[in-house]
Amino acid sequence: MYNFLKKSIKTLIPKRFLFNNELFFRTIYGFFYLGKRCECNICNNNLRTFVRLQNKDLLCPFCGSISRTRRLWLLLHESNSLKGNVLHFSPSRSIYRLLKKNNAIAYYSSDFEDEFLADYKFDITNVDQPNETFDTIICYHILEHIIDDVKAMQELYRVLKPNGKLYIQTPFKSGDIYENYAITNPKEREKHFGQHDHVRIYSIDGLKSRLIQCNFNVNVHQFKKQHKDSKFGFDSPEIVLVVTKS
Repeated sequence: MYNFLKKSIKTLIPKRFLFNNELFFRTIYGFFYLGKRCECNICNNNLRTFVRLQNKDLLCPFCGSISRTRRLWLLLHESNSLKGNVLHFSPSRSIYRLLKKNNAIAYYSSDFEDEFLADYKFDITNVDQPNETFDTIICYHILEHIIDDVKAMQELYRVLKPNGKLYIQTPFKSGDIYENYAITNPKEREKHFGQHDHVRIYSIDGLKSRLIQCNFNVNVHQFKKQHKDSKFGFDSPEIVLVVTKS
């Protein structure tokens, strides 16, 4: 039902108008999901259930957050990472709206291909900012799109402050990193890497190794299933890399 409604609305209503009035439409839709069994930690609405998408992910009907976004929001708060200068690549709209209004930080939202709401258009392999600018960088589901990922990692290292934190998540596989730059056809990329615009699939150890080669310190956080997952709509098991620059 949700996907049908979303497709119908996007067909009938201009994209910019939807962006500007998204919360109004979501509030109407979310009314039918009000309850006490679940809670979105981003918009703080209480729900009887999350919306289950076709890919099995859990969406908040009020703010549009998905499971990985809610986990990220929890991690950012638990580690007190929302301070100083924050760089966020391809931000989810649910977090973008909150951080954009947060006067306690300088928020740099970036989207290179105009697919997300953002205020900057940084090339992750050549970020147009001085050395050691950012206290926190959020790089969720970005690196698997970048052919020269090592150059991107070097740039992230350059613009991150000492003791700053970099949050990274990508799809993962067991074994070694799988990449083949000769595969350029979107259908072939989807077949090999899981999505038409991906250029590789990382392994946890493989990504960690490349980050260490760029002089980062890497902590791998592996979240196992817990009782609270259903309440907050978390998807476990889940892996997040929290990377620091010493």
